[in-house]
Amino acid sequence: MMPVGPLMIEHRLIERMIRIMQANLETISKEGKVDPAFVDTAVDFIRTYADRCHHGKEEDILFRDLAKKKISDEHRRIMQELIEEHKMGRNNVRKLVEAKEKYVQGDKDALKDIVSNMEILAKFYPKHIEKEDKRFFIPCMDYFTDVEKDTMLNEMHEFDRNMIHEKYTGIVEAYEKK
Repeated sequence: MMPVGPLMIEHRLIERMIRIMQANLETISKEGKVDPAFVDTAVDFIRTYADRCHHGKEEDILFRDLAKKKISDEHRRIMQELIEEHKMGRNNVRKLVEAKEKYVQGDKDALKDIVSNMEILAKFYPKHIEKEDKRFFIPCMDYFTDVEKDTMLNEMHEFDRNMIHEKYTGIVEAYEKK
């Protein structure tokens, strides 16, 4: 399997979560309220799976290795766009968390900020994924030898294996500091 195989498989799960977020947006608009637990779940999914796991492998492995190659100006431009898009996604997730906290504390006006940031994420991810799948991942594999691809794939598996330990070690350490 090419290193982009796992990344593209991860895209399919992210797309499924985005569809669930879109369905929740419809429910919010009908009912005029949001389930804060769903927002927490969506945020955890995006932060842990879409950003730390998925974008982590892109940035820490694929983009790092591409940066060492002589790639086309077009691919370099797209790679920079993708990095900026990842930052924008993180910013919107942060704003979504802030709005949810205000909403839970009784600020009903925060609902519009929850909706706005969920809509931004729900519109962002499909376009972002399409760009990676159709215009970036596959053509960029031509820059690598088979040995380099195998090395990246192994590093991605190791990244996944270590991530769960990283997440829950962080949780325990945060509580220990309290």
